[in-house]
Amino acid sequence: MSSEQNVSRFKKPLKQWIKAIIWCVVYILFVIWVGTFWWLLLLPIIFDAFITHFIPWTWWKKSENKAFLSVMGWVDAIVFALVAVYFINTFLFQNYQIPSSSLEKSLLVGDFLFVSKASYGPRVPNTPLSFPLVQHTFPVLDCKSFIEHPQWEYKRLKGFDEIERNDIVVFNFPTGDTVAVKQQNPDYYTLCHIYGRDAVNNNKSEFGDIVYRPVDRRENYVKRCVAIAGDWMEIKNNQVIVNGKNQEKIPGIQFNYFVQTDGTRITGDMFDKLGVSVDDIKLLDNDQSADLIAYLGLDRSLPVYHFPMTEEVYSKVQKIAGVKNILIEQDLFNGEVFPLGGGKKWTRDNYGPIWIPKKGATLALNSYNYPIYERAIRVYEHNKFEVKDGEFYINDKLTKTYTFKMDYYWMLGDNRHNSADSRYWGFVPEDHVVGRPVLVWLSLDKDKGWFNGKIRFNRFFKNAER
Repeated sequence: MSSEQNVSRFKKPLKQWIKAIIWCVVYILFVIWVGTFWWLLLLPIIFDAFITHFIPWTWWKKSENKAFLSVMGWVDAIVFALVAVYFINTFLFQNYQIPSSSLEKSLLVGDFLFVSKASYGPRVPNTPLSFPLVQHTFPVLDCKSFIEHPQWEYKRLKGFDEIERNDIVVFNFPTGDTVAVKQQNPDYYTLCHIYGRDAVNNNKSEFGDIVYRPVDRRENYVKRCVAIAGDWMEIKNNQVIVNGKNQEKIPGIQFNYFVQTDGTRITGDMFDKLGVSVDDIKLLDNDQSADLIAYLGLDRSLPVYHFPMTEEVYSKVQKIAGVKNILIEQDLFNGEVFPLGGGKKWTRDNYGPIWIPKKGATLALNSYNYPIYERAIRVYEHNKFEVKDGEFYINDKLTKTYTFKMDYYWMLGDNRHNSADSRYWGFVPEDHVVGRPVLVWLSLDKDKGWFNGKIRFNRFFKNAER
């Protein structure tokens, strides 16, 4: 190629040079943010795409076949869109749909959220070779949406903020590393605790295949962070206490109650006005629930309803004509809590006190706290952790202490009696944090029809951070 041809490659309109400069600057800033400076080696390729064209990027445009041009035009647009979506979804924000009632009434089932990954700093993906907008499994095809190798070590970029107490946070499910495909709730470790590991692993007809998922491919959960790294947290009679202080009042927090009337029926319209979902309402059958009704000390001949209520709804139900008794659901209705098999006499409504691990903090190891922090030390921080003759060994070295490498968080649902949260599976490590929900952009009521209030317009553009 002659020198004149090389020079001519640089003869581009000013508009094209401005585009090239802008994109090169954006890419350089992105590399500085990521901190992986060898990516600067790709800068000449970006420059070439705009100016020099040594690589024939648009070779297909020279074809005279109209069908081929049409197909390649679509391919070009789709590839560009997928690349753009991949980077936006990885580093800026993603869409998330509220699948369960664990955060009601703060966030509702059917809310669609924009989740800001830049708020707490986006993670460099553990599994970079993945299909955008699919968490771990392609629908219909029922196969993995990511390639397991290579896997990069945890690294989080600089964010705009840090997690504070009472923030609503989206995170990857910590105990979702191993999954029984046919029974994903409760999680694999709870299933093993109930049925035994061999029974779960060997009974595919009931539990399905047992699969492993890297951190960024685990299910996304959304809960409220009630305690941050270094805090002491406990629950007394449903009251969350952090560092000796009661959690501030949050209007959306609700608990389950039994409501008995004098024979008056609470209608569907009344429940609708109260904002109680159809799926959350249970009318106790006097034959099947006779023992329960008797245990509660209620009259077996009168209707008994079971449903969750916020403080506001509770005050409204008290004023409904015919309501005789309102009793809060007791601890006997929940299962075993974290740490499973740890010998603690903690319950869903009376839990702890428990210390939340903090990066750089040193823990004195003993038989009491071993079951609480064993998974964090062994699984989340990748150590060999053993107990031999009452002595603790980390990576085959005798020790009496452990210094944590990451910050951890304690997450609870606002629907306190209907939430699988940290009370059941423990701490959320910092490398599992996805981002902060910032905005409700769509909300669909599963109890309503399309022409009967299904679209909740009053929730559009609602702040989802608190």
